[in-house]
Amino acid sequence: MIHILLAEDQGMVRHGLKMMIETDTEFKVTGEASNGKEAVMLCEQHRYDLIILDIRMPVMDGLEAARLIRSRWPDMKVFILTTFNDDNYALEALKSGACGYMLKDAEPEELIRSIRSCLAGGLSLQDHVAAKVMPRLIKQSTEEVKVDPSLTPRELDIIRKIGEGRSNKEIAMQLSLSVGTVKNHISIILDKLELRDRTQIAIYAIKHHVV
Repeated sequence: MIHILLAEDQGMVRHGLKMMIETDTEFKVTGEASNGKEAVMLCEQHRYDLIILDIRMPVMDGLEAARLIRSRWPDMKVFILTTFNDDNYALEALKSGACGYMLKDAEPEELIRSIRSCLAGGLSLQDHVAAKVMPRLIKQSTEEVKVDPSLTPRELDIIRKIGEGRSNKEIAMQLSLSVGTVKNHISIILDKLELRDRTQIAIYAIKHHVV
């Protein structure tokens, strides 16, 4: 069973999202919050596999909550689900360590697929969100085109795959490695580049033209 915390300030919307998510029998919303502060407090008390956050909420917004959760509990995945198709929000969500950014008008099947992708270690952005975010990431790369010289060819291969949004399992299959070996390489990459998580690796890949 996948345990999910859902943070959304509108009770009716939260109830509808919960029903939508639980159409997949492997998913269970075992925590609910009406703002980011409540979400962080619940994370202190319980273990969740995924935290789904709205952006605009009272007391503490979703972006601040995402930063706190990812810094305190890096194993917990964070997914942003919002009404705002805003590239600034999406960029900040990625920088905060979110593994997905989706709009609430998405089809239920698309939401379920994206959640599964995040849980598998992938990075999930809706096409029209990615179309706005990726050009900005590339534009920001003009002063950062040189990759770290200590990276090995295999590590660059893995960075490239992460930048393409591949999960650990997909990377292992495509590079003929075990999933454990891929995880070990990712740990080394994080240490070398002084990055926090695989989302930051994906951003690094785009900024440095690895993908």
